[in-house]
Amino acid sequence: VRVIELLAETGQCELHLVVTPAGRRTLAHEVGDDALPHIAAMVAHHHRHADIGASIASGSYRTAGMIVAPCSIRTLSAIAGSATGDLLVRAADVQLKERRRLVLMVRESPLHLGHLRAMAAVTEFGAIVAPPLPAFVPPVTDADRQGAFPDVQGHTVHDMSANYFVLFDQLEWQTGSGSDAFSWDTKGWVGHDPCRPPTLH
Repeated sequence: VRVIELLAETGQCELHLVVTPAGRRTLAHEVGDDALPHIAAMVAHHHRHADIGASIASGSYRTAGMIVAPCSIRTLSAIAGSATGDLLVRAADVQLKERRRLVLMVRESPLHLGHLRAMAAVTEFGAIVAPPLPAFVPPVTDADRQGAFPDVQGHTVHDMSANYFVLFDQLEWQTGSGSDAFSWDTKGWVGHDPCRPPTLH
């Protein structure tokens, strides 16, 4: 929604909109029922998802680029496989074959190998995979730090495996008359208490 609003504000773009059935549902659920009418009013052309004969389905129709936001894994996979069964994928495929900019805002997480391979494939074709991440990190407050890193009481976060600390103050190779040897000066401890002061030996 915000992408269309920003482009519309420039007054320099002829915007075309394609929304899949799943996209309609996502838009209504995450933004509201009035979201689609809101963005449709700002574009020059609102194409039907199944209209593969629309203007943007042809490479002869010049465009500056295309953004798929958000881009589902299904759409990503279809683009990676050149499965142009609907207008959205067909228009994306046209951007690639005409060497125009295509931005796919994939927001799936976590990712398995199939997802990563699809991302790699579209990147090799010339697309830009740009997950919709915040462009900035807000200031961190003391309350944020306390919530993220509460005081640890006791040693319940540690297992009962042996912990050790070894400090080498000196480690050198010495050569003498007829014999060679290592020389070292160390101190340390072994035990179950990871909070034991390292100065003890």
